[in-house]
Amino acid sequence: MDLFDSLKSKIDGKNLTIVFPEGEEPRILGATTRLVKENILKPILIGNQAEIEKIAAEKSFDITDVEIIDPKKYADFETMVEKFVERRKGKNTKEQAETMLLDNNYFGTMLVYMGKADGMVSGAIHSTGDTVRPALQIVKTAPGNSRISGSFIMQKGDERYMFADCAININPNAQELAEIAVQTAQDAKLFDIDPKVAMLSFSTKGSAKSDDVTKVAEATEIAHKLAPDLALDGELQFDAAFVPSVGAQKAPGSKVAGQANVFVFPELQSANIGYKIAQRFGGFEAIGPILQGLAKPISDLSRGCNEEDVYKSAILTAALAL
Repeated sequence: MDLFDSLKSKIDGKNLTIVFPEGEEPRILGATTRLVKENILKPILIGNQAEIEKIAAEKSFDITDVEIIDPKKYADFETMVEKFVERRKGKNTKEQAETMLLDNNYFGTMLVYMGKADGMVSGAIHSTGDTVRPALQIVKTAPGNSRISGSFIMQKGDERYMFADCAININPNAQELAEIAVQTAQDAKLFDIDPKVAMLSFSTKGSAKSDDVTKVAEATEIAHKLAPDLALDGELQFDAAFVPSVGAQKAPGSKVAGQANVFVFPELQSANIGYKIAQRFGGFEAIGPILQGLAKPISDLSRGCNEEDVYKSAILTAALAL
């Protein structure tokens, strides 16, 4: 089954609500119209109602049944301010909170935190930092996670893989790398991937010596302790992880070598380069980044995204809320 057909079937009838802080953006409005028409989920648009309705009319988008919230006119704004101050544990005053919550990303994140929405999708016109910062300050990481990470689903035809961390952590240590591996494997199951996780390196099983190699080997050991039943191995070069004949030669006896479908890169630089090479040279569709490790699902779009990307991100986010 196509990934998104599968995800739609999982969220069908669950009446999940996704908030979009960038309600005045045409790409968001187009995706919202489609989601409502297909009765997949319930969207909430954040912004000036008159402006949103004006843009929707200009683009012939039917948003008749879409809830629109203007933070400046929100009836429960004072309650939200109180809950924000409480959540921030004295780091922000009431006056600061009143200003911060007029920012659509902070407002939308608080709706998720307060249970008014199941997840949030932002980033079409905002940077990753603008989306992630309120998420970390308000929703925070899920129990057992010291930080968040970002993965991509790489899909072409019947092939489907996951790459991580391609978005957040510049140079994770061994503990963080192990958490990223476990986070990505957990999400892989939701996306109909039976995870076989390769901890990538330029070395396979000690073929090279370096502090960078040691980090990946240590991360592999930690990940085994965090998730003993997970099929995971490292350190592995990409060819040893992916090509059966190379895996058998370089890592004989491995349950992952030659058949990996979840690839954990040692640091952000190689991960970002790797997924873009697969996308541009290999013709894979890169779906993401999917933010992992948060207590509630919040997704970050690329500012270069199109309407289809927004539509798919909303479905992914809703599925993560299950």
